Amino acid sequence: MFICICNAITERQVQEAVRGGAASLADLQGQLGVASCCGCCAETAQDYLPGGRYANQAMIASVSAARLDHAANDSLIPAPEFGRLVCRA
Repeated sequence: MFICICNAITERQVQEAVRGGAASLADLQGQLGVASCCGCCAETAQDYLPGGRYANQAMIASVSAARLDHAANDSLIPAPEFGRLVCRA
Protein backbone atom coordinates (compact mmCIF):
# COMPACT_ATOMS: atom_id res chain seq x y z
CA MET A 1 0.00 0.00 0.00
CA PHE A 2 1.21 3.50 -0.76
CA ILE A 3 1.42 5.92 2.13
CA CYS A 4 2.69 8.88 0.10
CA ILE A 5 1.41 9.07 -3.46
CA CYS A 6 3.42 12.20 -4.37
CA ASN A 7 6.75 10.48 -3.63
CA ALA A 8 5.66 6.84 -4.18
CA ILE A 9 6.49 5.77 -0.61
CA THR A 10 5.08 2.44 0.51
CA GLU A 11 3.87 1.21 3.87
CA ARG A 12 6.79 -1.22 3.88
CA GLN A 13 9.31 1.59 3.47
CA VAL A 14 7.76 3.53 6.36
CA GLN A 15 7.80 0.40 8.54
CA GLU A 16 11.47 -0.23 7.70
CA ALA A 17 12.37 3.36 8.58
CA VAL A 18 10.58 3.03 11.94
CA ARG A 19 12.36 -0.28 12.63
CA GLY A 20 15.59 1.51 11.73
CA GLY A 21 15.00 4.17 14.38
CA ALA A 22 12.72 6.82 12.89
CA ALA A 23 10.76 8.21 15.82
CA SER A 24 9.13 11.36 14.41
CA LEU A 25 7.57 12.71 11.25
CA ALA A 26 10.72 14.77 10.75
CA ASP A 27 12.75 11.52 10.75
CA LEU A 28 10.46 10.01 8.12
CA GLN A 29 10.65 13.18 6.04
CA GLY A 30 14.43 13.18 6.20
CA GLN A 31 14.84 9.49 5.41
CA LEU A 32 12.05 8.97 2.89
CA GLY A 33 10.62 12.32 1.89
CA VAL A 34 7.18 11.38 3.18
CA ALA A 35 4.83 14.37 3.66
CA SER A 36 7.31 16.69 1.95
CA CYS A 37 5.02 17.65 -0.91
CA CYS A 38 1.28 18.12 -0.36
CA GLY A 39 1.29 16.79 3.22
CA CYS A 40 -1.88 14.71 2.87
CA CYS A 41 -0.03 11.58 4.06
CA ALA A 42 1.45 13.09 7.24
CA GLU A 43 -1.23 11.74 9.58
CA THR A 44 -1.07 8.23 8.13
CA ALA A 45 2.73 8.18 8.27
CA GLN A 46 2.62 9.26 11.93
CA ASP A 47 0.34 6.33 12.70
CA TYR A 48 3.33 4.00 12.07
CA LEU A 49 5.57 5.82 14.58
CA PRO A 50 5.94 4.62 18.18
CA GLY A 51 2.64 5.19 19.99
CA GLY A 52 0.70 5.38 16.73
CA ARG A 53 -2.23 3.24 15.69
CA TYR A 54 -0.09 1.00 13.41
CA ALA A 55 3.09 1.00 15.51
CA ASN A 56 2.68 -2.68 16.41
CA GLN A 57 2.62 -3.65 12.74
CA ALA A 58 6.18 -2.42 12.33
CA MET A 59 7.25 -4.48 15.34
CA ILE A 60 5.45 -7.61 14.14
CA ALA A 61 7.01 -7.28 10.71
CA SER A 62 10.48 -7.05 12.23
CA VAL A 63 9.98 -10.33 14.09
CA SER A 64 8.92 -12.18 10.95
CA ALA A 65 11.80 -14.11 9.42
CA ALA A 66 10.29 -14.43 5.94
CA ARG A 67 10.43 -11.46 3.62
CA LEU A 68 7.98 -11.00 0.79
CA ASP A 69 9.11 -9.90 -2.65
CA HIS A 70 10.14 -6.28 -2.87
CA ALA A 71 7.58 -3.75 -3.95
CA ALA A 72 8.47 -2.03 -7.21
CA ASN A 73 9.75 1.08 -5.43
CA ASP A 74 11.39 -0.40 -2.34
CA SER A 75 15.02 0.28 -1.59
CA LEU A 76 16.21 -1.57 -4.70
CA ILE A 77 15.61 1.63 -6.65
CA PRO A 78 17.58 4.73 -5.61
CA ALA A 79 15.48 7.33 -3.83
CA PRO A 80 14.96 10.63 -5.67
CA GLU A 81 16.66 13.79 -4.53
CA PHE A 82 13.87 15.53 -2.66
CA GLY A 83 15.34 19.00 -2.99
CA ARG A 84 14.27 19.09 -6.64
CA LEU A 85 10.66 17.96 -6.27
CA VAL A 86 7.97 20.45 -7.13
CA CYS A 87 4.40 19.54 -6.24
CA ARG A 88 1.39 21.44 -7.36
CA ALA A 89 -1.40 20.34 -5.06
